[in-house]
Amino acid sequence: MKARLPKRHEYVISFPEGTDAARNDEAWDKLNQLLEDYKKAHNGNSVYEPTFIQDTEEQVKALQAEYGFEYTIEEK
Repeated sequence: MKARLPKRHEYVISFPEGTDAARNDEAWDKLNQLLEDYKKAHNGNSVYEPTFIQDTEEQVKALQAEYGFEYTIEEK
């Protein structure tokens, strides 16, 4: 039996060592809020939506500029 699972992409976020933990927590809160806002705007869809990365990357880049974290996009 074969099954074809849809590929998906996801963000992998990392903070540089030695950065302020409270500031990192603030960034995580904003990233989580971004996900919640996306769900509300897309009828409950989440990171499994095929366009999630394209729809949110500009916002993630803005948070990256503000908080200094690094991210990559991995395909699963």
